[in-house]
Amino acid sequence: MTTALAPHGDLALTDREHRLLAWIATVDHKRIGLMYIGAGLLFFVVGGIEALLLRLQLAQPQANVLDPQSYNQLFTMHGTTMVFFFGMPVLFGMMNYLVPLQIGARDMAFPRANAFSFWIFLFSGIFLYASFLAAGGAPAAGWFSYAPLSEKPFSLNAGQDFWTLSLLTAGIGSVAGAINLIVTILTLRAPGMTIGRLPLFSWMALITSFIVVFALPPLNAALIALAVDRLYGGNFFTPATGGSAVLWQHVFWAFGHPEVYILVIPAFGFISEVIQVFSRKPIFGYSFVAGATVLVGFLSMSVWAHHMFAVGLGAPLDTVFALTTMLIAIPTGVKVLNWTATLARGSIRFTVAMCFVLAFLAQFTFGGITGIMFATYPLDWQLTDSYFVVAHFHYVLIGGTVFAFFAAAYYWFPKMTGRLLSERLGYLHFWLAVAGFNLTFFVQHFLGFMGMPRRVYTYPDLPGWGALNSISTLGGFLFGVAVLVFLWNVLYSLRRGAIASDNPWNAWTLEWATSSPPPEHNFDLVPPVRSRRPLWDLAHPEEADYRSAEAGGERG
Repeated sequence: MTTALAPHGDLALTDREHRLLAWIATVDHKRIGLMYIGAGLLFFVVGGIEALLLRLQLAQPQANVLDPQSYNQLFTMHGTTMVFFFGMPVLFGMMNYLVPLQIGARDMAFPRANAFSFWIFLFSGIFLYASFLAAGGAPAAGWFSYAPLSEKPFSLNAGQDFWTLSLLTAGIGSVAGAINLIVTILTLRAPGMTIGRLPLFSWMALITSFIVVFALPPLNAALIALAVDRLYGGNFFTPATGGSAVLWQHVFWAFGHPEVYILVIPAFGFISEVIQVFSRKPIFGYSFVAGATVLVGFLSMSVWAHHMFAVGLGAPLDTVFALTTMLIAIPTGVKVLNWTATLARGSIRFTVAMCFVLAFLAQFTFGGITGIMFATYPLDWQLTDSYFVVAHFHYVLIGGTVFAFFAAAYYWFPKMTGRLLSERLGYLHFWLAVAGFNLTFFVQHFLGFMGMPRRVYTYPDLPGWGALNSISTLGGFLFGVAVLVFLWNVLYSLRRGAIASDNPWNAWTLEWATSSPPPEHNFDLVPPVRSRRPLWDLAHPEEADYRSAEAGGERG
């Protein structure tokens, strides 16, 4: 394409270049949210390819698809990518896009800081993958980088330094983004939008942001200490020179277990919004859902050492952390009961989004039950570092978070793009995802009971191990096909999807009061907020005064 000369002789930007620059320079929360989601999905594809290569290596005993070093590198990069460069960015992207719309704000409190958070995340991810070009290749100590595996002389490759600095910079961006969300929710709500009337997704964004602010600094401190050990001869985590490998575990899991809830609590918000719209019922026990999540956020800081029962903490500490782990199951279970009660006697519409919600309820509950099993530390000693653990956390993070994200994608895609995702392709995506996911990870529970350890690149030809691993690998590729169907659905629908109205689902929260997609300023006029369902009030003015008579807005 040719370019025109500007009046002073400089080359003018083409339309395409101007549009690209507009995205690069944007401080609009919606564009930043979409860039978070797009970049996160790109990392999801990369991390998924890494997972499939790992499953190919494990499909049969004594396979030679990957050598041990390559396996360890892909294992490390897969876990790091999925946790830090898919899970967190996609959820931050959804919060970035939706929270200002849900609370009736024009933008985030600090738009430039918001852009900074995105670009530092993207730089961190690119920097991490540049480690494949470093001396010795990518990091190979696992996404948890346990000392002394992450220390010299055990880890001499420069990729481990890339890992350390990448996560440190990403953590800075995450904390900045979380502070921005907290300030936005607390200070920029529309008139009438009291805390008790916040949409539940915005509630979950607020709680998640507080967890990030408290959980990420311990990780950042540990990463700085690890960098000092590796680059300057420090002695924080090296036992041979007086350091403590167990100290790394304490500090890492002080972040690592709250991180589970950083990834899961926004998913609770997705489920809470979608389930009431497609059940045509207000959420059962709004206050209990919000209050239970506050309690989950608080307790998430007190359960980290259940990851460490096998290191020999002693019976008193083991008992304390077993009790806190059991205790956190109570508020989590309360939310499952609330969602189930919302479904009861509801006028349920089995859209693709609702189907993913129902799959989430089954799979996340199952993953939670297996998690409670680990609170019994004699059983944890038996199952720790086995494939039972792998199955458990994938049921929580994929069966929970990823399925909830798929539900949210089908629900909010028309608001973000002005077009509907194809329901026909969506049902195909749903059934492939359910079948592939459960084939992959359900059988891994049995592998764990049979004694197969995790983090091994091969295994002996023991009875049943090869067959179950083959089933798991088949399921992994089936789930990969499901993701491809979803991505094709997105690309196809962006161009040819059915045009969406401003509120295609007849939903009740403020984001559906503006156009699809919203204008840069979000709202021409924010509807009055007199309850938790402002758009329902507009459609039923005869009942709105009655419903707003109670503080907080809902009577039933």
